[in-house]
Amino acid sequence: MLDQYRKFALTRLSNLGPNLLPFADAATADLPLGRLLRLSMFQVTHGMALVLLVGTLNRVMIVELEVPASIVGIMISLPLVFAPFRALIGFKSDIHISALGWRRVPFIWRGSMYQFGGFAVMPFALLVLSGYMDAATLPAWVGICSAAIAFLLVGIGAHMVQTVGLALATDLAPPENQANVVGLMYVMLLIGMMVSALLFGALLADYSPGKLIRVIQGAAVLTLVINVIALWKQEPRDRSRARQAAPEDDFRQAWRSFISGGAVAPRLMVIGLGTMGFGMADVLLEPYGGQVLGLSVAATTRLTATFAVGGLIGFALASRVLSRAHADPMRLAVSGLIVGVPAFAAIIIAGLAHSTLFFLAGTLLVGFGTGLFAHGTLTATIQSASREQIGLALGAWGAVQATAAGLSVAVGGILRDLMISLPLGTGDGITAGYVTVFSLEIAMLLIALLATRRWLASPLPS
Repeated sequence: MLDQYRKFALTRLSNLGPNLLPFADAATADLPLGRLLRLSMFQVTHGMALVLLVGTLNRVMIVELEVPASIVGIMISLPLVFAPFRALIGFKSDIHISALGWRRVPFIWRGSMYQFGGFAVMPFALLVLSGYMDAATLPAWVGICSAAIAFLLVGIGAHMVQTVGLALATDLAPPENQANVVGLMYVMLLIGMMVSALLFGALLADYSPGKLIRVIQGAAVLTLVINVIALWKQEPRDRSRARQAAPEDDFRQAWRSFISGGAVAPRLMVIGLGTMGFGMADVLLEPYGGQVLGLSVAATTRLTATFAVGGLIGFALASRVLSRAHADPMRLAVSGLIVGVPAFAAIIIAGLAHSTLFFLAGTLLVGFGTGLFAHGTLTATIQSASREQIGLALGAWGAVQATAAGLSVAVGGILRDLMISLPLGTGDGITAGYVTVFSLEIAMLLIALLATRRWLASPLPS
């Protein structure tokens, strides 16, 4: 009886999927929707990590724990130290030889363990960093170093899992369905962000250090469990590959071959500029809502869900457009940059007018523009690479994207603190600090648009 209900539910889901979710067309006989959804669960844990790092924790550290925003920005940007190695990780997973015949699984498992370890020690490190624990027993440098290590471990794990997980999904999907697979993977990322934001907001509605410890360590356990479920029996074991001699490990030659093809270098530059334009607000949106608009921890955490809803709409639209023949993913990315300009303008107006409505609308539009931009650039990157270099191509996209995001977070935090320190008056100084950063984001998006002149020369796909 249970099996009949299960088959009926999967049949209904498969029938509804293509109508409600355009990326559901990615399912095939060899890669059914149920298996594809389970594989995409690694993106759920990645979304959970993003909510904690750039959402809940940065608000708690800045407002409740009173850690300077510059230190918070640097901590959250620490994973960028490892970000350039995403291309190397992707390349290594392309050529990896194991006795079990796997290429991708060992890297995803290792990344999951890094995430687990980072989250396990993070809450205690943050409490020491903020001075909550006895400074005479634990000196300040212990908090700084332990928090840095925790953030770095989570970042390393997230980079490995996402890069190699996307490569595995691309391996399993036929070329004509790769755009829809990308859409599904990132919709699951946004769903993970939305659910995590609402859950963390509810759990931390009445903030206390004990609750913070339980929430972060619960996230550590969930990360490991969900990633194991996502990986179970996904990558085929190729015993013939296990008996092959290890291929020549020449990353520099492979990189030169990849970067010399087509418009790879200009596209990577646009990815970096656009990511910086969208990314500076990551560490500041929730503190902005708390300090300028007076929103609670729970209310500002729900902003991440609002951002994710906008991203979900953007990815759904992008998947529908890119499933059509001759659609240009880079022109779709350009439309995402265009949406970002009025989005940040609305956020600036929200602070000046103390309007929560403008703030929510701006956050929703930022998510929408980010979804269009990320889907377009990632699909273009996949289409530019041969199947033998999928891991390298995804690693290059991830390296540029993550490095730009980390730099933008650090610059945003430092610039906000610098502006607040100027003698503009307490209230005006705080607002001016945030407005300056959001204005700089608009400028970065406009610069990225200028760098896409050749894509703007043709009309956007209809």
